[in-house]
Amino acid sequence: MNLDEFKKNHKTSYLAETYERLLAEEKDLKEMEISDVSFRGLVDEDLKNIVIQKEALEKQMREIAEVVKTAEEMPTELILEVRAGAGGDEASLFAEELATMYKKYAEKCGWKFKTLEESKSASGGYKEASFEISGKNAFTKLRYETGVHRVQRVPATEKMGRVHTSTASVAILPIRKKNLMEIKPTDIEMEFSRSGGAGGQNVNKVETAVRLIHKPTGIDVRSTSERSQAKNRDKAMSILIAKLEAQKEEEDAKKFSAERKGQIGTGDRSEKIRTYNILQDRITDHRIKESWHNIEKIMAGDLDPIIDSITNSIE
Repeated sequence: MNLDEFKKNHKTSYLAETYERLLAEEKDLKEMEISDVSFRGLVDEDLKNIVIQKEALEKQMREIAEVVKTAEEMPTELILEVRAGAGGDEASLFAEELATMYKKYAEKCGWKFKTLEESKSASGGYKEASFEISGKNAFTKLRYETGVHRVQRVPATEKMGRVHTSTASVAILPIRKKNLMEIKPTDIEMEFSRSGGAGGQNVNKVETAVRLIHKPTGIDVRSTSERSQAKNRDKAMSILIAKLEAQKEEEDAKKFSAERKGQIGTGDRSEKIRTYNILQDRITDHRIKESWHNIEKIMAGDLDPIIDSITNSIE
């Protein structure tokens, strides 16, 4: 068994370290038995228990690695969610700027970028919005963008020149060809409504918009981007599954958070990952403690330097 491979994988690293400790303990017991005849027979029970524990750990690591391998046959589609956090109107404006940044990056990469749902604030920014991104390496590149993004700047409406801090959360949800979980039909509540439109003849007069509510968790999703009810239902189901899988991954990550100090964050959307300091023209990623300048260029879609640094630090 190649223990190094399991140690590199953050989902099995803790188990691999435990396995390594058992190997050391097993070695000590065997040496003790050889060096002193009086120990012979006394350590047999301990050695048997170690063998049982090793077998259980190896089985668990292989099962996890197989699931990870299946899961990480990187999808080419994902849902990008942005949501305004603390900071009122300024937070919603920042959320929209982040969405625009990812849209421009997607265009640079030759990916498709499609608006699924958006809710605007009074200031015109996003209270929340979701988008579908599809293209080669889309999830591979954006997978570590999940978390809280913070902006520090003087708002246009600030007369005293004070710096305000606002936040917006980003979630990257992969749409996998092979779902890792099943949803019981009885756990789903479905609602239909009109998708809406620009007005006049453009308003959709048929109830094509679909809202799904997962009753056990309270998670709800809505799809209005497709022209038929059936397609919106399928799209909404894909988004719901992606959200449930992301929630499970967050919960699993938190269970082992103490053992994952070397990992670049847990993928938890409540984790503060990056600060955009406009006055100092500096973006800092707190996970790898690295900064970049020329915010204007980065917000215009030049994200590769940041994404490459994060990817190289974790893989």
